[in-house]
Amino acid sequence: MTVPSRLQALVRERENGRCAYCRSPEELTVTRFEIDHIVPVSAGGATEESNLCMACPSCNRYKGAHQTAIDPVSQQNVALFHPRRDVWEEHFAWDEQQIRIIGLTLTGRATIEKLRMNRQSLVRLRTLWRKLGVELEKA
Repeated sequence: MTVPSRLQALVRERENGRCAYCRSPEELTVTRFEIDHIVPVSAGGATEESNLCMACPSCNRYKGAHQTAIDPVSQQNVALFHPRRDVWEEHFAWDEQQIRIIGLTLTGRATIEKLRMNRQSLVRLRTLWRKLGVELEKA
């Protein structure tokens, strides 16, 4: 589904150039981030501001059309993080080095697993970004 350019611009501005899930800054990557339908169109999600977020291509691909995932601790199937309804800091925190995301809730842990938000390549990038003094802000 094509997202109108005015909505894309609004979402990009709102996200401050960062992936709504892993918080990676688009300007420090070699790719353009995508506009994600949080609730997929195939599941009845609308192409409206409240259902759109900016996502790095990796988070967007791993999320796909999924809306739930298994929490690796409780083994419960729970809702994935919803960037428009949920507060990032309630579900996630940074480790001391600010290179790994820690899940604080079932939703946080399940989202980290499903989207592979601590995949090795991204942890290496975050390590480099931190050495450069980049603050990996929250939502």
